[in-house]
Amino acid sequence: MGFLAFSDPPVEPAEYFRKPFLERMRILTTDWVENGFGTPRYIHLIYIAKVLFLYIGLGLFLISRTSDLGSVWDFNEWWNEPIVYQKLLAWTMFLEAFGLAGTWGPLCGHFKPMTGAITYWVRPGTIRLAPWPGKVPLTSGDSRTVVDVLLYVGLLAALLTAFVLPGVDNASIPASVHAEGGLVRPWILLTVIGLAVALGLRDKVIFLAARSEQYLPAMFFCATLGFTDMIIALKMTIVMVWLGAGVSKFGNHFVNVVPTMVANGPFVPLKSISRAHFKDAPNDLRPSGLAWFMAHIGGTTVELLIPLTLLLTTNTTVALLGAIAMVTFHLFITSLFPLAVPLEWNIFYAFAAVFLFVGFDAGDGYAVWDFSHGWMLPVIAVGLAFFPVLGNLRPDLVSFLPSMRQYAGNWASATWVMAPGVEERLNELPKPAPNQTDQLVAMGYDDDFSEIMIQKAMAWRAMHSQGRGLYSVMIREYGDDLERYTLREAEFVCNTLVGWNFGDGHLHDEGLISAVQKRLRFAPGELVVIFVESQPIHKKTQDYRIIDAAVGVVERGTWLVTDAVAEQPWLPNGPIPLEVTWRDPAYVRPAVAAVASVPSVGEASKPPTPEAGQ
Repeated sequence: MGFLAFSDPPVEPAEYFRKPFLERMRILTTDWVENGFGTPRYIHLIYIAKVLFLYIGLGLFLISRTSDLGSVWDFNEWWNEPIVYQKLLAWTMFLEAFGLAGTWGPLCGHFKPMTGAITYWVRPGTIRLAPWPGKVPLTSGDSRTVVDVLLYVGLLAALLTAFVLPGVDNASIPASVHAEGGLVRPWILLTVIGLAVALGLRDKVIFLAARSEQYLPAMFFCATLGFTDMIIALKMTIVMVWLGAGVSKFGNHFVNVVPTMVANGPFVPLKSISRAHFKDAPNDLRPSGLAWFMAHIGGTTVELLIPLTLLLTTNTTVALLGAIAMVTFHLFITSLFPLAVPLEWNIFYAFAAVFLFVGFDAGDGYAVWDFSHGWMLPVIAVGLAFFPVLGNLRPDLVSFLPSMRQYAGNWASATWVMAPGVEERLNELPKPAPNQTDQLVAMGYDDDFSEIMIQKAMAWRAMHSQGRGLYSVMIREYGDDLERYTLREAEFVCNTLVGWNFGDGHLHDEGLISAVQKRLRFAPGELVVIFVESQPIHKKTQDYRIIDAAVGVVERGTWLVTDAVAEQPWLPNGPIPLEVTWRDPAYVRPAVAAVASVPSVGEASKPPTPEAGQ
């Protein structure tokens, strides 16, 4: 990584583009071990400044000024004030919903401009993705309306109101609790919840971008429970997040995440540390024993044993050590700058670990058995566990975010295969940001360099298990014709089309593909998406499907996860074994040379025909 510029391509562009796809993946994956994504270090400093000055600095200053807490520097006076937790919760959710927290900036494919989110969501006509269009009243369609914009702006306003209004006294706060600032008004928190749910039924992207699956339960408990019950429920909420993340790391996927993430860490002191996470870099990029230890001892074990200990212990020293361990865990993740860059989320959870488990000791009446009513423990536990359990059993029904599988490596994913001219046509869609290659060119990089950098996202996918399966399907489907197409990592495409993505393949499945097809009317074969669903916890396979934008799903099948993780990222032994469970007998993919000519913008505005699969 350079300080002011991206790292140089590992080979000369002319040589690189002469090589077939799998060889290009070998070049880029081995380069990833040495340079990660290759992002200039000054960009990491921008992220750090954003966290220190915008999130922490401005956030704590405004909290102290609006909550009668005195100077922000008097940390000992306010760190365990309940209103600090509540307002930091609202501030974090506001930045997430605004687009200045997770999935912001170049590490997420937002090069120029660096912000998606609000720039899309205040514009009528941009694409929105309802979770159950047509099944929930008033949610059909895929175009943003003035109503959607008003709901979104209303959500931001409600979050800011919760953040800046002074707290109010609450009779349920025990006299022993230091709560000079009071609590955030319940009606504001309930307003946030109502707006987020209403907005989410019309656009799941914004609901997930605001990290509603984690922040809304906490707000609900703050708004509806007495003080002691609230603290206990908040403890259960954060523990469920940790436990869900720990359970999600069972299986074969997560061990591939760790070496890839470490190799991209800008502050790993020695490259030998990155290489040590692979069996024999650059020849064998499967995870090493060190990677397994870091994944399942430093990851899975930590996220299961320490949270359970924190939840059940009444020993003050044990609680302090457990909280310190979780703070260290979150700061370590933050230091690696994972590609979704959830830095603010990790900082908030590090603070929450100390606030909840050190500030409100279980031995002082804040243990899970201290609820005011016996029924509350099982009801809250079942409520918090519902989506993680469902998401692990039926990942096709639940986003991996409510499933609490953020870092699992077990993701729904996709690759877009586009005929010549198709990617350029995506710029005709109503979106404020152009395609990523165009963004890099606007920053001053040439076309060849920009293309190589965007293909690095595909190399990143190949370093994870599902990438090897996706590329196996793609190679088997296209053969030598593959070199004639433009290939893109779907997550990066999704970022430019809807303004946000956090690694959730459900944001670029048939819903987004249909919205794009309705507007651009591609011919059969022009845009084909290879899509894979997450692996259910009780199965050994992953389900894939091939989606032709003009026709629909044309093939379904499975692959064994063990076959995917056993291979190198560049598939030197060829595609992994695939089992086709269904194929549309009438579908014949047109060769690229025979694909119909790309229609003009005027023709694209015409309504789709039934023959086009609409």
